Amino acid sequence: SIAGFGKQADGARNDGINLAVPAGTPVRAAEAGTVIYAGNELEGYGNLILVQHADEWVSAYAHNETLKVNRGDKVTRGQHIASVGRSGSVDQPQLHFELRKKSKPVDPLPHLSGA
Repeated sequence: SIAGFGKQADGARNDGINLAVPAGTPVRAAEAGTVIYAGNELEGYGNLILVQHADEWVSAYAHNETLKVNRGDKVTRGQHIASVGRSGSVDQPQLHFELRKKSKPVDPLPHLSGA
């Protein structure tokens, strides 16, 4: 991991986790849902995917090299939705992953045990 959830040493806040993984590594959906965003218009996030899940959960996958899904697509848990890259404001290949419940950032690590 490059950066964990919450307050960072420089005082910045990370609303997710950043994982150092080789460029081109498959990014897989954390859970079944519907793609509500797939693009690169959000400053700093590069190629970003947002997936809406049941019970007001949303997962986010940023800094991708390529996106393999489009807005409106239904995805299954574990589906290959993107490839890791270094798009946006990062200097090395990585995946920025966020998990939100009712728009509030949640530490994803406890929820990834089955991943």
